[in-house]
Amino acid sequence: MIIKLEDNKMEMDGKYLALKQELDKLRSQFYIFYEITQAMRTTLELEEITYIILTGVTAHEGLGFNRAILFLIDEVDKKINGFMGIGPLKSSEADKIWRYIEEEKMSLEDLIKAYHKVKKSPQKPQLIEVVKKISFPLSKEAGLIFKAAEDTFPLYIKKEQLQSYRNDSLVKILDLEEFVLIPLRAQNIPIGVMLIDNCVTKRPFSQDNIKILNMFASQAAMAIKNSKTFEETLMRSHMDSLTSLWNHGYFQYKLDEELDKAKHHNENLCVIMADIDDFKQCNDLYGHQAGDTILKSVAKIIKDNSRKEDTVARYGGEEFSLIIPKIAKEEVLHIAERVRKEISKYKLPQGNHLTISIGLACFPQDGKDKESLLKKADTRLYQAKLQGKNKVIGI
Repeated sequence: MIIKLEDNKMEMDGKYLALKQELDKLRSQFYIFYEITQAMRTTLELEEITYIILTGVTAHEGLGFNRAILFLIDEVDKKINGFMGIGPLKSSEADKIWRYIEEEKMSLEDLIKAYHKVKKSPQKPQLIEVVKKISFPLSKEAGLIFKAAEDTFPLYIKKEQLQSYRNDSLVKILDLEEFVLIPLRAQNIPIGVMLIDNCVTKRPFSQDNIKILNMFASQAAMAIKNSKTFEETLMRSHMDSLTSLWNHGYFQYKLDEELDKAKHHNENLCVIMADIDDFKQCNDLYGHQAGDTILKSVAKIIKDNSRKEDTVARYGGEEFSLIIPKIAKEEVLHIAERVRKEISKYKLPQGNHLTISIGLACFPQDGKDKESLLKKADTRLYQAKLQGKNKVIGI
């Protein structure tokens, strides 16, 4: 009888201990959700929101997974693009990261605050650089990533299932073994996919893990959706309504930002100022509607003949401006000359051709601050006008 009572007591103690552990775990998870949700409310910037989400998934004080990667759906270009990844690319990198976090005694809050250091750093973590180059078509050909994007439930690929997916693009690019793909949906519209794995510890996922990740993904999806909406609204406010180029205000802001980067990384940065020749005569001859068509056509030609990383703006009236980072002046002169030649092919209603005059200046050789660069580019533009128009002057 005594033995039976002791057995019952031990069983009760075991159940109590298991229940306590479960409650402690739930309390910890709710605390993590609260901390991450509070952090997400401090910003509407998409990159910062994403960094907070992925840090919450990977931090030891957070959900504690080794690695988290976000892919976003681009409905316009019909792509699923890598946006950001937090965690190691390889296990050798993981030791270094975790040792640093331990030595610095970094809490979840500290890791989240580190975003601005990561953003300004000339050397980004390897995973971030790799992820940004990944892009899949928004179609069945993309394989698992598309399947996850279309689904409403997490997709858990166990190690023993991997043989079936050895040729999948996502598996090959990231050398995946065991992982979970969580679809991100906002108001039942797919906006992306989050990939989570334990690439270093090789710890398998429990059903509880997947349930918590799914709950977390719902919060994350809404935060990302709100951030994207905010950034789209902000972008529209910086756009020129006629040409769909950036406006003068954004050009000034972007030039400050790019100049800071160029100084910090000791890189080249060039500014182009371009002005349509005799535009007032075009308006007088053909009317303002035709003038608007000319402005839109010139904007398209400039945009089509610049690089993806260049900033193209309508500076005002018939004047356009470009910010061209990271390449030498000789290459920028080629871009400017190409733009000039393409515009000179544009036929006006009476059969004569449109022309444009261009001046350019580069940091650091032509000026070391915004004002001196713009003044130099403007002076050279004026010289091009005085020398007969339809010219590029950069020296």
